[in-house]
Amino acid sequence: MATGRNHRPATRSRGIPEATVARLPLYLRALTALSERSVPTVSSEELAAAAGVNSAKLRKDFSYLGSYGTRGVGYDVEYLVYQISRELGLTQDWPVAIIGIGNLGAALANYGGFASRGFRVAALIDADPAMAGTPVAGIPVQHADDLDRIISENGVSIGVITTPPGAAQQVCDRLVAAGVTSILNFAPTVLSVPEGVDVRKVDLSIELQILAFHEQRKAGEEAAADNGPDPAAPPVRATTGSRKGPDGDMPAVMPA
Repeated sequence: MATGRNHRPATRSRGIPEATVARLPLYLRALTALSERSVPTVSSEELAAAAGVNSAKLRKDFSYLGSYGTRGVGYDVEYLVYQISRELGLTQDWPVAIIGIGNLGAALANYGGFASRGFRVAALIDADPAMAGTPVAGIPVQHADDLDRIISENGVSIGVITTPPGAAQQVCDRLVAAGVTSILNFAPTVLSVPEGVDVRKVDLSIELQILAFHEQRKAGEEAAADNGPDPAAPPVRATTGSRKGPDGDMPAVMPA
C-alpha cells in the first residue's frame, strides 16, 4: 500500500472545487451506512437527503468525479464508496501524529474509526517528560524534543495539534520544518503557515457560539409572534393595483 508522504490526493489536479471536496466526506459517510445495510443502489434524492444536501448539488458534485448514475436505477453504492475514497486519498495509508496528549489528544488516539478510513495513528507526542513511555491506545507517548526524528521515522503525513493555544504555533512550526504539510488544529488559536501547507481548524467553542446565536434568534422570533406586530413598525399602505417599474410590475403593497 502506498504511503501518504509520497502521494498527494488528486483532487486539485482534477479541478474539483473546494466546496465539492468539503462535501465528499458527507457523501462517503452516507454511502458507507448504506453499504453496511447491504443496499446496492441509491437515487440522488435519497443520497442527498441522507447527506443533508440538495440533490441537484449532489449530481453536480458527482459529475466532477465522472459519475452520473443510471436513469431509473440510481448510483451503485459500492462503486461510489470506492470512487470517493480514492478521490479523497483514503485508499492510501496516511500516518498521523497527535501532538498534545491531554484529554482530547488521548480521546483521539483511542478513536477506532481512523483505521477504517485510511488513517493510522503512528505517533503520540507530548512535552511533559512524565508522559514519555506511557501507553495510550497501545502506543507509547514520545517526548516533543524528538519530534523531528519521530516525524521522519514514521513517515508522518498529517499532524494533529491538541496542545494548549500558547504552544500550538511552535508545534506547528516544528511540524512544517519536519516536512509535514497537512495539519489539523484543535487548539483555539489561528496558526500561521507558509504557502503549500494546509491547515484545517476544529473549534468546538465557535460552533457552540453559532448555535447560541441561532437559539437566541429563534427565541426572539417566538417572543415576537406571541406579542403580536411591533407597534413601532411603519404602516403599510395598500394600493389598488400595480405600477410599471424599470424591471417590470412593482408590488401592489408598498410601505407608506
